[in-house]
Amino acid sequence: MSDGAGFDNRSGRIAVGDGHELHWEVHGPAGGVPCVVLHGGPGSGAAPWWTDLFDLGRHRVVLFDQRGCGRSTPDAADDLRALEANTTHHLVADAERLREHLGIEAWLVVGASWGSTLALAYAQRHPERAAALVLFSVAAPTRADVAWATRGAGRYLPAEWRRFRDGVPAAERDGDLAAAYARLLADPDPVVHEAAARRWCEWDDLQMRPPGTPPSPRLADPRFRLRFARLVTHYWRHAAWLGDDELLAGVARLAGIPAVLVHGRLDLGAPLETPWRLAARWPGAELVVVEGEGHTGGAALDAAVRAAIDRLSC
Repeated sequence: MSDGAGFDNRSGRIAVGDGHELHWEVHGPAGGVPCVVLHGGPGSGAAPWWTDLFDLGRHRVVLFDQRGCGRSTPDAADDLRALEANTTHHLVADAERLREHLGIEAWLVVGASWGSTLALAYAQRHPERAAALVLFSVAAPTRADVAWATRGAGRYLPAEWRRFRDGVPAAERDGDLAAAYARLLADPDPVVHEAAARRWCEWDDLQMRPPGTPPSPRLADPRFRLRFARLVTHYWRHAAWLGDDELLAGVARLAGIPAVLVHGRLDLGAPLETPWRLAARWPGAELVVVEGEGHTGGAALDAAVRAAIDRLSC
């Protein structure tokens, strides 16, 4: 329900098939510029901080928790069935179903990290529904990128990477670490899956935050750790069910759609090469490189994202 003051502040649930139900929410004026948020992870959920990037007097912001994430059910922290019928293609269809449910003709698509991958997949499949795109901390879980995040980045954090690698049995340490962790995370023994979740999340967090800063507070929650690790490894071991460079090759479908890609130069987990290659192939896309910031960003990256959203909302 509207709050009666011209604002469309509400939330609900929508059944999307395969036993999944998604939590969604809307913030801002009923007649505002429609925007959809595609959160990261996969598995992070649509946290409240997202609304800070928008002018809620001007933007009508739609957030939803992707399949398996927290308020959407089943929850991957409790139920491995949350990983069934849970692929990039399902999430693209979910976003489109939610758009139709809310009666939105087209929207500004905003995605971060994994959400930038999902935003590209959505816009390439439904270009007429993407009025513009703002992507930040751009990531692509191709096999090469997954290999970088699970092995290559260890060149910068060798001791920490060795601890991460040694979290799987010795026979699997030279193989696909995402797949090895996924198997441990599916183990019914809490001792096994909780230890795997902790090690996976510790390594992931080290790549995301600037050196010398404390771990993300969300990692103190064991349910978040398990949910996040299960979903990320599920997607990474399958390279997000996308062909290598599929999204790069598909940017021609986005010609005429304005876009801004915002990326921290010091992003260790998702190096600048990915948005640079996209912008080079994408007519109308602008790349904004934020000096001195990494994947999680900071004040300068947030300011660049807000500026891009404001500019593309005109």
